[in-house]
Amino acid sequence: MPFLTREEREHLRDALRLSAVALREAGIQYALCGGYAAFARGGPEPHHDVDFVIQAEDADHAREALSKAGLELREPAEDWLFKAYYHDALVDIIYVLGGEPVDARLLDAAEVLEVLAVRMPVLRATDVVGSKIVCLAEHDCDFSHLLPIVRALREQVDWELVRRQVDGNPYAEAFLYLTDRLGVTALPIPEPGAPVSPEHRR
Repeated sequence: MPFLTREEREHLRDALRLSAVALREAGIQYALCGGYAAFARGGPEPHHDVDFVIQAEDADHAREALSKAGLELREPAEDWLFKAYYHDALVDIIYVLGGEPVDARLLDAAEVLEVLAVRMPVLRATDVVGSKIVCLAEHDCDFSHLLPIVRALREQVDWELVRRQVDGNPYAEAFLYLTDRLGVTALPIPEPGAPVSPEHRR
């Protein structure tokens, strides 16, 4: 795991706080996602970037708000996000999460939590974990950064819903097989006479 200097860590935290306040004051519906959303819910503090989700229709408004807050905007090749920097700290503003456009349903389900002394909407643990697992692919298949998050958030996650979301993705299914074997995400054994879910039939 890359080592952050104290200054780099503070820049990352300040980038989170500045961005959250700027989006809120601009009246944009948003939510914290990614590693810092997991951190807000008990996971390890990330070391790479800060992630927020918004609806695509709010992207231009968000660019203006973050620029006014002092962040430097950059447009990546991908068309599902834009990037903003505070010093060397990266903030990703995302409008397609886990292959699905961000919509009001996702944002409405977010819970307001205090993150680094600022109250902000944070995605549900199920949405945070599901969006990370569903993105596993041949060239992005590092389980090591996901395991600590899943261990920390496992009791907050609707695992049956996550399994439905990742159905058909062999890399995601392999990750869940591993966490099942480790006892992290194993489904409870049904009571005698209780209906058996499709997941238990596998």
